[in-house]
Amino acid sequence: MSEQTNTFSDRRVVVIVGAGVAGVQTAVALREQGWDGAITLLGAEPHQPYDRPPLSKAVLLGRAEGSAFEVDFDSLGIDLRLGLEATGLRAADHVLETRSGPVPYDVLVIATGAEPIALPGSEDVPGVHVLRTVDDAERLRPVLTRQRDVVAVGAGWIGAEFATAAREAGCRVTVVEAADRPLAGAMPDEVAAHMADWYAESGARLLTGARVAAVEEGAVVLADGTRLPADAVVVGIGARPATGWLAGSGIELAADGSVAADDRLRTCLPDVYAVGDCASFPSARYGERLLVHHWDNALQGPRTVAENIVHGAGGPVYDPVPYFWSEQFGRFVQYAGHHAAADELLWRGDPSTAAWAVCWLRAGVLVALLAVGRPRDLAQGRKLIEKGAALDRATAADASVPLKSAVL
Repeated sequence: MSEQTNTFSDRRVVVIVGAGVAGVQTAVALREQGWDGAITLLGAEPHQPYDRPPLSKAVLLGRAEGSAFEVDFDSLGIDLRLGLEATGLRAADHVLETRSGPVPYDVLVIATGAEPIALPGSEDVPGVHVLRTVDDAERLRPVLTRQRDVVAVGAGWIGAEFATAAREAGCRVTVVEAADRPLAGAMPDEVAAHMADWYAESGARLLTGARVAAVEEGAVVLADGTRLPADAVVVGIGARPATGWLAGSGIELAADGSVAADDRLRTCLPDVYAVGDCASFPSARYGERLLVHHWDNALQGPRTVAENIVHGAGGPVYDPVPYFWSEQFGRFVQYAGHHAAADELLWRGDPSTAAWAVCWLRAGVLVALLAVGRPRDLAQGRKLIEKGAALDRATAADASVPLKSAVL
């Protein structure tokens, strides 16, 4: 523990469990908000806290050795403890249980993130990977370097990003998707259909409506009997909140397994908050509870948590416009909002070209936007969603006109 950390030792302690983006940013935001008590940050991994987006790009391709945060924990008086996994919570005693013993707290912040969903039957098969941690990326890097046959199971955002990197490395890539299109569940049919062509353009093979019957060492077997050669299999079929360790704690979980936080990211228990990929929150903007598994949510939520811890009653409400980006097949894809709340879709530009966008409206008000190669549309659209701006449909559909000019 640093010398500065010791100066806080006789004051109230905030314990943050999870040293990903949400956990680290909560610790930093607490200091920025003037918290002068102790801060203990627990990370389950042995590595210095790091950022995840570079894992599927620079780290995987060997262009970077890591993506550690540039945070001086000692100078901020943050007691960073690594390799310490949470196993339970005794809220009545204000004690967090870990594999190395109990950790008392005055305020607890749950920031344990999400964990990848395993493909049943593949867990112990050699050559099967997920891409969630820096260790995962390091294990996959030699496979890409040797330009082998790789199969990605799942054509979601992770599957597309991995396929992009693998093709760039010179691998032969097959992506297997059980649904009839990529990004099933994330994008409407009419939008995702245009993204399916990106795979073939990059030289990757996309098999939709294809179910995996078995994974063997060196091959993936589909339900129709097709055998796909696979020196490596990367499973990207989704992630679930890492909240299993909270069983029996009294913490309320939503149906999706996330911590059911309120609009200030407080849990149902006193002095316990939740933030990032493990927490859902009620959105007044969209009229439903949201679980957002994206980097920007893990960056923004900690500020709300920190302000509510430091300032107490009357702290800010958390109701962001969700945002994420993805780099895939030579395209920069950005999304803002929540299109499930929409009743109308408008195209901006031709989706067969390199740059286009989609606007989703609800009663004429912009609620979500997808931009492919049109960052200005995204920047303007995100602000319009925050303002609850109503758009003129004809103007909004004209890709030659700035989106902000469509405001009524």
